This record gives sequence, C-alpha cells and structure tokens, in this order.
Amino acid sequence: MSEFVSVVVSDGTQDPGLAMLLLSRPPTNAMTRQVYREIVSAADELSRRADVAAVILFGGHEIFSAGDDMPELRTLTAAEAGTAARARHEAIDAVAAIPKPTVAAITGYALGAGLTLALAADWRVSGDNVKFGATEVLAGLIPGGGGMARLTRAVGASRAKELVFSGRFFDAEEALALGLIDDMVAPDNVYDAAANWARRFLDGPAHALAAAKAGINAVFDEAGEPDRRAAEIRRYVEVFAAGQDAHAEGEPDGD
Repeated sequence: MSEFVSVVVSDGTQDPGLAMLLLSRPPTNAMTRQVYREIVSAADELSRRADVAAVILFGGHEIFSAGDDMPELRTLTAAEAGTAARARHEAIDAVAAIPKPTVAAITGYALGAGLTLALAADWRVSGDNVKFGATEVLAGLIPGGGGMARLTRAVGASRAKELVFSGRFFDAEEALALGLIDDMVAPDNVYDAAANWARRFLDGPAHALAAAKAGINAVFDEAGEPDRRAAEIRRYVEVFAAGQDAHAEGEPDGD
C-alpha cells in the first residue's frame, strides 16, 4: 500500500475519466527512494486503467515538490546514490510514458527533482506565486532523472545552462516567458485550471491520443537514449561521491 503517492479517480458523477496522481509527503513533498517507487506504481496503474482518460499531477494546494529529500540523500553511499538515481529516472520516465494527456498543477514550489517531475507532464499550469528552480547545484549535485535533457528541450541549451549552473530561483512569470509552464493563474485556481486543460481530452479517442503522444515523445527518444541515461547516472554518482569527499574534508558542500 502506498504511503505518500495515491491515485484518485473521479467517481463518474463529475468529470468521468479524470484522475489525479497525488503527492502527499508534508511539509514539502520531498522525494525519497520510496516516493519514487510509489510514483512508478501509481503511473503504471494510471496507464492501465480503462476508466482514466486524463491525469493531473498534484502536490496539494500548498506545494508541488521541493525536490529530493536532502537529509536522506546525504546518508547514502555512492553506490546507494546510484540506486536512488535509477529510481528517480524510472519514476520520471513512468510519468512521461503515461499514454494519456497529463497536466501538472503546480503550487508553491517546484524545485530540483520537483521541477523535473513537472516537466514530465504534457502541460504545466502554475500559480502566479510559484517559485521554480533547477537547484541541485546548490547542494553540489546535478539534476537527475533526465532533468537536464527535459529542461534543455523546453528552454534551449543556453538558458538551461544558466539555470542549472546558477541554481537560482525564478518566478512563474519568468517560467511562462521561458515556456516552462503553459498557463499562470491565481494560486487558489491552480487545480481548477489544470482540470480545465484535462477536460478537453476526456472524450477524445484514447488509442489515437496514446499513439500521438508516443509519436511526439519518440522525437526525443533516439537510439542512444539508454546510453545517455546510463551516462547521466554515472555523472550523478561521480558528483555525489566528490561532494561526500569534500564534506568529509571539511569543505562547504553547498547545502
């Protein structure tokens, strides 16, 4: 039974076919290896269910996700960090592969791995007060889960480098200008606005939508994708291990 991630499907009286993948790990929806495993399970269920036509990714009305659970991450060995990196990649890929339209309803913060998760959705609706950031470098790490590739596809190489290298926070208005989000609304309207996006596809031809999504996603899934994924995980582990060594020697690690 899932502890932090749940699937909520409309009861059919309103918005039949609309479902939600809900993160619930207060206070910041920080993601652990367990959370990633639960995301994979939820995404697989949503992919299989015939009564689900569209999916909203939601972290609640306060915060989407502040990214990886850094206290847990700092307890891992380099080998365990590799396992965690693979779990993160599997979760992000599972969400991206849901063969139905998906919308991320973003509240509060979408930082680090939280931003990567949002980028795995087909569209993103954000509150106008949300703070974004590819913040991993602030902890001496790099984005995982395909985060750098997804960010680069969305904003281009030059802008992606600036965001990743600096790890700076940026607001929803800038995210909209960059093309990272598709709609910006008042904070209290985020879920409803995301549902409005999803409702357009509830009565669509499921097989055609799934085929169209797979075809568009395949533009980026070139033959070398498994090799790039392995290289990303290797780089992540190397950076993680270097950070551990620096921390053990008393150097600042960016936290």
